[in-house]
Amino acid sequence: MNDLKTEKQAKGVVLEYELDASPEAVWRAISIASFREKWLPAGDLADAEPVSSTAGEEIRYRMREQEPPFLESVVAFRIDPNAEGGTTLRVIHRLVETEPIEQPSAANSNQTLMMLAA
Repeated sequence: MNDLKTEKQAKGVVLEYELDASPEAVWRAISIASFREKWLPAGDLADAEPVSSTAGEEIRYRMREQEPPFLESVVAFRIDPNAEGGTTLRVIHRLVETEPIEQPSAANSNQTLMMLAA
């Protein structure tokens, strides 16, 4: 690993790494579960199976936090060959858009009921 660039986006983070390994070796490390398990355990994923995959280019996994508010996110791994014969690996981690859950008001709110005059 030679270089790391980080770019914060509105709803996520993009990390870029320049690796000495070939794109094929990096693809195996991110796509084969037994290899991926060493650095990204299935317990950290919402589902061990990828959300989507384009062979040799990109794979996406869904993640869920283990503690409240249990936010869900998608992490994408994109690989491209670089000029030095290695690989550029981009890790793009973004929150999944969810609708906020409106909390119901308490039935015994103890507030005085007032009528409004027209």
